[in-house]
Amino acid sequence: MINLSAFGPLWGVPDPSPFVIKTEVQLKMAGLPYRTFRARPPEAPKGKLPFIDDDGVQVGDSTFIRDYIQWKHGLDLDAGLSPRQRALAWTVERVVEDHLYWAIVYFRWAAPENFDKGAGAAFFAGAPDEVREGGRKHMGAVLHGQGFGRHSAEEVGDLAARSVTALAEIVGDGPYLSGELICGADATLFAGLTAALSPHFDTPVRDAILGHANLVAYHDRMRARFYPAGAEAQSVAA
Repeated sequence: MINLSAFGPLWGVPDPSPFVIKTEVQLKMAGLPYRTFRARPPEAPKGKLPFIDDDGVQVGDSTFIRDYIQWKHGLDLDAGLSPRQRALAWTVERVVEDHLYWAIVYFRWAAPENFDKGAGAAFFAGAPDEVREGGRKHMGAVLHGQGFGRHSAEEVGDLAARSVTALAEIVGDGPYLSGELICGADATLFAGLTAALSPHFDTPVRDAILGHANLVAYHDRMRARFYPAGAEAQSVAA
């Protein structure tokens, strides 16, 4: 049995980490039995969630988790895709994880009102003020090093909107990234969209996604397929 580390449902989404959601959806795509357990990043082999424990074998990082389950079980979550489609799927993953993700983090941590009701309330509840402020400053330093922390909120919103528009163009009429065939990158795109669409936060990233009906429909279709319990209530199109 595969044990998947997770933070747990929060803020109206399956997990606050899109990387956890991505891995869980890919495990569902693969049809592999698994169970989730709550963990903290310091417990992970690479200091971040998710990681899996497969009968004593620990694998960290969502991309390498996918590699591992495909290798061990002889799977290919991109089966049926052409080389060009595989290249496009990888490109979408990089846009979501290396660009859109940081915009999500920016508006969760750098916007005071979102930090107070989000990370501040969830991860630092009951902690001394200096610990809470230290956590916020640490993430601010991370964002500064990444680059987005050097921009204004308006600039980050503009950059995120460009990625969202590009993703909407790639998805088109769907139903999936590569048309009728679902692939591993669909888990990545869905995870990024559902994280950004959390009803708990009011952000330019959420607004940008809501401005593209096809992305909203794609999100709701994926949510209904992989998280059917309460999918209707969680639908952003409802």
